[in-house]
Amino acid sequence: MDHAAPQSPAGLRTAPSWLLNQTAGHAARLLSEGFAAHDLRGYHYRLLAALNEDGPASQADLGRRCGIDRSDVVAAVNDLADRGLVVRAPDPADRRRNVISLTDAGADEARRMTDTVARAQDDLLAPLSADERAELTRLLTRLLEHHSRR
Repeated sequence: MDHAAPQSPAGLRTAPSWLLNQTAGHAARLLSEGFAAHDLRGYHYRLLAALNEDGPASQADLGRRCGIDRSDVVAAVNDLADRGLVVRAPDPADRRRNVISLTDAGADEARRMTDTVARAQDDLLAPLSADERAELTRLLTRLLEHHSRR
């Protein structure tokens, strides 16, 4: 498959929004391919990573933290539970809520997927030096924080 940049008018080739969009497409492809090797998707990784970093959480809190709609969290948690990567248990403080926890297998999968993410980053950013990667990350973070406040 050819992943070369499409030919486009010069005005687009120099527009940061177009460049970001095209690069985001490549990033999404790399991550999707990497996650497919785990037979999982990006939202599964976000849930596993959040649980691995912050510990058990209610489904609602997990969805808010990961930016995943409530109904999608339920489906994703069901997928992960069916694979033995998380367990769902009633919250002792509020039996109407479920608390989601990683299993040992889930923690192992989160680590493997984190390695997959790191490889995708290395592939995506291959032409950049370490300093350039840090600068790009700093600038993208600044842009995202600015537009997230709106």
